[in-house]
Amino acid sequence: MKSHRLTYLALAVLATCSLVLQSVHGAKLPVWQHDADTVYTDSMNIDSLTIWDFDIDSSSMVRKKGSVLVIGAGRTIRGCNPFGLNRQRLRDYAGVVNEYAETFPDVQVYFLGVPTAVEFYLPEESKVKAGSQRAAIDEVFNSLRPDVVRADSYDALLAHVDEPIYSRTDHHWQPLGAYYAAEQLAKAAGVPFRDLSAYKRKVVRNYVGTMAKYSGDPAFKRAPEDFVYYVPTEATYRTIYVAYTLDKSRKRVVSETEPYQDNFFRTYNDGSGAAYCTFMGGDTKLTRVETDVYNGRRVLILKDSFGNALSSFLFYSFEQVHVVDCRYFTQNLIDYVDEHCITDIVFANNIAHTSGETVAMYRKYLVQAAKEETEEDEKEVDEFEFFDSLMEAQEN
Repeated sequence: MKSHRLTYLALAVLATCSLVLQSVHGAKLPVWQHDADTVYTDSMNIDSLTIWDFDIDSSSMVRKKGSVLVIGAGRTIRGCNPFGLNRQRLRDYAGVVNEYAETFPDVQVYFLGVPTAVEFYLPEESKVKAGSQRAAIDEVFNSLRPDVVRADSYDALLAHVDEPIYSRTDHHWQPLGAYYAAEQLAKAAGVPFRDLSAYKRKVVRNYVGTMAKYSGDPAFKRAPEDFVYYVPTEATYRTIYVAYTLDKSRKRVVSETEPYQDNFFRTYNDGSGAAYCTFMGGDTKLTRVETDVYNGRRVLILKDSFGNALSSFLFYSFEQVHVVDCRYFTQNLIDYVDEHCITDIVFANNIAHTSGETVAMYRKYLVQAAKEETEEDEKEVDEFEFFDSLMEAQEN
């Protein structure tokens, strides 16, 4: 165990150096993430996105407002985040997936390729300016070890592109899109999967998500949509959380709760802009769902916010579903996998969230001490500093 931690400590240091170089050689462009209370930002290297620096021909009904590509008008207006193909970044992401497969030889590791809305809804005449997410997912697939399972949601989503699988007014997919992706994951994992007849359909009407704020375009508020989600009706499950409190930067966990039980699905009123936080209330929690599927399969989902909706469709498939965000986790993941007898680890980031920051965090999870150990170390350091100050006072 110690040799694993030392090896990955070195890798984490290298990853940090890489991020420093990125900050020197490339500016940053925001890609928006949010929970019930706050809109977060993640960074993407602008070198892969400079194709969007010029104005797009208005005749194509695509225009760039803020960090958003606005497509169409009226009741069908849609906002999308731009995507640029950065092959080295994708290979780096595949590298950390491979490291997990090497670290956990007795656990099956998966990469679930998840495209974002811009791949399917950008008009054909504008696609020459965009990076191909099919090519991006394939770049990761081709860089993975043979023992990593490739679960591909791309073709399944493409087959249903005329259905509401992505939000028009938010950067997330709709839960229906997550359902089709979860079905592909279940097939790849060889576990049961139930169709939508085993769920109750619920609707939050007049939903307007993140695109209104970050495009600055008031047209989004005049074109709300339905947020439709699905609650399993034939599964018995309970959800246990550890909730995190973040610092003012919203990047560092400063405290956490003891484990507690609560609902997986939150309820939001019509018109709420936080409807995507229906699942677990957002990203700032460690989640464990215990189901009545006693098949010995316990899955750990490593994810950004796209994985929140994805997880909700796995309660018929796995005995336990553990959900870890790519930004917030305070334990040592090697210890966590061992303690909870995890059998499957799924990397479920959308393809635009395969940044260097994400890679660095996943490496950090393998080497970081548990929060209790860290606090004890800090206490010891404080005590040494106290005695050092006494010695200096005596010498003076």
